[in-house]
Amino acid sequence: MSFPIKTCVVCGEEFELRPDKPGFANRCPECSAPEAEEQADNRHLSAEERKALSEVNAERRKVIRDLLYRKDR
Repeated sequence: MSFPIKTCVVCGEEFELRPDKPGFANRCPECSAPEAEEQADNRHLSAEERKALSEVNAERRKVIRDLLYRKDR
C-alpha cells in the first residue's frame, strides 16, 4: 500500500505520511521527535502550586456550573 508523500514545513524534506507516525502530519519524523519528547517531560509541582491549581480548577468548575444551571432564564 502506498502512503501519501508530504513535504515537511520545517526542513522541506519529503516523507511518507504513515498512520503510526508520531507528531504532526505536516512534519517529518525527525522534526516531530523533539516536540514529542517535550510533552513527555513532566514537571514536578510543589505543594503550593498544586493547591493553587486545585483552587483555580474548583472556581472554574463553579463558574461553569453556575452558567449552565442558572435559574433566571
